[in-house]
Amino acid sequence: MNHKMSKPSLKLNLKPLDFDAATNTTKVKQHSDVPDINPIPRQVSSANSHRDLSTGKLHLAKVYKFTSNDLIDRGIIGEGNFGIVCKMEHEESNTLMAVKRIRSTVDERCQKQMLNELDIVMRDNTCPHIVQFYGALFKEGDCWICMELMDTSLDRFYKYVYHKLNQSIPESVLAYITLATLQALDYIKSRWQIIHRDVKPSNILVSRTTIKLCDFGISGQLIDSIAKTRDAGCRPYLPPERIDPLRATRDGYDVRSDVWSLGITIYEIATGYFPFREWTSVFDQLQQIVEGPPLRLTVDRLSDNCKDFVNTWYR
Repeated sequence: MNHKMSKPSLKLNLKPLDFDAATNTTKVKQHSDVPDINPIPRQVSSANSHRDLSTGKLHLAKVYKFTSNDLIDRGIIGEGNFGIVCKMEHEESNTLMAVKRIRSTVDERCQKQMLNELDIVMRDNTCPHIVQFYGALFKEGDCWICMELMDTSLDRFYKYVYHKLNQSIPESVLAYITLATLQALDYIKSRWQIIHRDVKPSNILVSRTTIKLCDFGISGQLIDSIAKTRDAGCRPYLPPERIDPLRATRDGYDVRSDVWSLGITIYEIATGYFPFREWTSVFDQLQQIVEGPPLRLTVDRLSDNCKDFVNTWYR
């Protein structure tokens, strides 16, 4: 579909602003002068009354031994199939962070190994486009992963731009998002031999000054345990080889799947909408992704180079 009625491009000021940003180490502000993008109701929960014996280490300006009781819950900032993400404050250091709480079915003997894997992989990070990992612990079987707090996710950002402001994301910003994500994917593949497996706008995080990739480096055992707890259904960014049983058996699964998912992501943030219709079953998804025609990005306001770059993903 050729979009002749293009929206005006958003004019962005990427200079750092004085607002409740990701890496602040001050006390949580009760009120902010900056409007939230697609705000989620934030309910402050009370501290647990029981003692939690699950402990971990937080690597901040110095190393802190901590339990879940050392974190003040400032409310849910995201939800997904894996669990929830909460904004929390480490009381002793006054550090704000995002804590991803992942439902897990792994037994206790696997937990120490998994925490060691997370610690080694995520702290060995020199890429500017990957979120910083602070530490992790298990609470009642669930894995709590503490990481850098960013301002918002790319899915909320682009929906705000296209559907609230009625503007579009300029090509120069699309290029920066693409480059940053590719650098992050290349880093985790070359440095840690990790395939992300879940590239999508909600896993690309945004601040006023940078773009960062999150949600990778989790132990294979944890990924497998998560799969057992998730509802059956279609996952929108899956590539053909993860949908078609015949192709999956023949070709397996490699980094090309991350390339496919990134292509869908770029298309989505370039147009303001997800490119495929809503699927009612995995068979519907199989028919459109595997048997249907390839996607074509045809937005008039974008250059031929940009459109060719995205369309090459599907050839």
